[in-house]
Amino acid sequence: MSFAGKRVLITGAASGIGRAVAERLHIEGAELLLVDREPIDLPGRHHRGDVADEALWEKVELGPLDHALVCAGVAGAAPIVGLDYAEWRRILGVNLDGAFLTLRAAMRSLVDGGSAVVVASAAGVKAEPGIAAYAASKAGAIQLARVAAKEGAPRGVRVNAVAPGGVETPIWDSVPMFAQRAAEVGRSAAFDEMARMATPLGRYATAEEIAAQILFLLSDAAATITGAVLVSDGGYSL
Repeated sequence: MSFAGKRVLITGAASGIGRAVAERLHIEGAELLLVDREPIDLPGRHHRGDVADEALWEKVELGPLDHALVCAGVAGAAPIVGLDYAEWRRILGVNLDGAFLTLRAAMRSLVDGGSAVVVASAAGVKAEPGIAAYAASKAGAIQLARVAAKEGAPRGVRVNAVAPGGVETPIWDSVPMFAQRAAEVGRSAAFDEMARMATPLGRYATAEEIAAQILFLLSDAAATITGAVLVSDGGYSL
């Protein structure tokens, strides 16, 4: 799983899973192209902007890429009957439009034999009330990755998706239910409560654990894997 000298695009690199992957790849000696709308304090070429803004991708000079991670995302929760259209568009805009624009730019730049991973979610394969926009965006991202895998196959370009369940990342802070409970008992205890309630293994993943799985999918160790969805959810979707 050597990434020394490889050029890798990562969106959502400022925090969470994207940051964890960037940190691992930096240690491995990869050349990083990092995109986020928040400031990034990691080594590499930085591009600050909204992944759902097509103008951003017209400005970013990717050059030949070996790998790409489509990771930028936002969360939100509301029942369908109470979901504002603006909120629907905000979530779909980043999670699906942004994934498309990122993947389109990446696939135009990936060298033959390159690889990409799209970060989806177990919410894209298991229905739950109150997450229509988020779930729809992640289900769409999964199918986008699968179509991209078929389109990239003639050049040996592999595209896979990873669908985490609960991961202890800052994205949870935008979910009102979690934010309220975290204010009451603390973030760590709130994560533990949710994990025990919803996950057979009784724990959520760390960003570093998901990062290790992504590195496997990007690497030559997964040379015959494409169009796959790695569900990494502690049994939540069973």
